[in-house]
Amino acid sequence: MYEGSNYGDAGGCILCHGRGFRGAPPMIELYHCVDARSFRALWALEELGLEYRLHMLPFPPRVHRPDYLELNPLGTIPLLIDGEVRMTESAAIPQYLATRYGPSPLAVEAHETDYGLWLDWLHRSEATLTFPQTIVLRYTRLEPEERRLKQAADDYTQWFLSRLRHLTRALGDREWLCADRFTMADICVGYALVFARLLDLDHRFSPEIADYWARLSSRPAFLAAKAAQDVGLPPPIPPAPGASGASEASS
Repeated sequence: MYEGSNYGDAGGCILCHGRGFRGAPPMIELYHCVDARSFRALWALEELGLEYRLHMLPFPPRVHRPDYLELNPLGTIPLLIDGEVRMTESAAIPQYLATRYGPSPLAVEAHETDYGLWLDWLHRSEATLTFPQTIVLRYTRLEPEERRLKQAADDYTQWFLSRLRHLTRALGDREWLCADRFTMADICVGYALVFARLLDLDHRFSPEIADYWARLSSRPAFLAAKAAQDVGLPPPIPPAPGASGASEASS
């Protein structure tokens, strides 16, 4: 159940959703654009069952909501505010939430065998898998027609797909990536598959990855995160009105 309110002008209002917190102000706030990298944080909040307030922004926020720069001078999303803590890295936020609000099976502890593997997948999800996708997005959809670069988009598509082969290998003998259970690593890597679907690359998924995606996308918390962002919002990641927004691709 969600409680919400709108504020701001009609052209750039922010929707706030609280997850059934019975009138008390939520402890955590998340600034998010539909299906952008901040979805990692939203999904993590839902998996942990934490109370939060969700602020929806048009994409890219630094172009369409310049007042957001007062909160986050980078102009990127996510921005997670938890008391005095402010975080803007989408793969770090799930790790923070699982350890700050643990103990939780979504974290892999330092004494567990797969602790290093867990950290490796958390960082690989962004640096190795999501990064090339942002280049593809920029040069196929965000830049104006005269600035689009097919060669760059093709090269970085191949980069992403070649790195995705490691995920296929990892899933050859396991259901989840680490510690024989679903963890925040699966959320972070799972977002790269969300992004791949937005870029129409999911037809290139191996059978192992397609099955993994089916497991991820059927989780109740994934569906709850999708529902939270989708109520009354524009289509995912609309094209920016020129090159000024392109550098924020999926930030």
